[in-house]
Amino acid sequence: MCGRYVSARNKNELLEEFQVELDAADQELRPDYNVAPTKPVYAVLSRTPKDAATDRPIRQLRVLRWGLVPSWAKDPSVGSKMINARVETVAEKPAYRRAFAERRCLLPADGYFEWAVLDEKDAKGRPKKQPYFVRPEDGGVLAMAGLYEFWRDRGRPEDDPLAWLVTCTVITTSAVDAAGTVHDRMPMLIERDRWGEWLDPGVPDARGFLIPAGSTGLRVHPVSTAVNSVRNNGPELIEPLKDAEGDGQALL
Repeated sequence: MCGRYVSARNKNELLEEFQVELDAADQELRPDYNVAPTKPVYAVLSRTPKDAATDRPIRQLRVLRWGLVPSWAKDPSVGSKMINARVETVAEKPAYRRAFAERRCLLPADGYFEWAVLDEKDAKGRPKKQPYFVRPEDGGVLAMAGLYEFWRDRGRPEDDPLAWLVTCTVITTSAVDAAGTVHDRMPMLIERDRWGEWLDPGVPDARGFLIPAGSTGLRVHPVSTAVNSVRNNGPELIEPLKDAEGDGQALL
């Protein structure tokens, strides 16, 4: 699964990288080296703005909350348990089915963290886990496949800005290449030449995207366990963990 990731690029970089037509982000997020569930995150999506002079979907950048809350949910707290949607069931599960058909998005990331289970035990007899940072080999941006959804707080007036909550989830698939040496799951990635099709709400059947991941061009290196705590946040979290010989890949 994908439970933490890095989103360190500023808004202007993302607007250019993803060829965004409309900056609809209601806030500018600071670089985040430890993005965790329920945090605000940047998302790229295509929608027709309510006050637009055209009915054409416009690619825009928005800030959403990570952890999808279905429109029919009674309590938004359910979103903390819905940070990932499995590629194998995303088109059929009630919580994701409509969003998959109509509300697909891209979640930009500089990389993500995953934890490998070690043979060692901690003081309580539980297996120790070593965190790894998974990143593009070319230093580019990952376009993680996501879904977004609107949730209405019926306890607030409709014109209250807080009456609507917009949330998202990351679609995961079977991990391959270097990423698969750490964990059996990874975010589903959308290639640049397919961004438009993935985002287009006029493409109701996107099941053609739900195929096993191919070669990803990802690199993996172990990092400090400081990333385990969401209170820690900074570029030091993605620095390779060196062994006695200085090999950042030693624990792989």
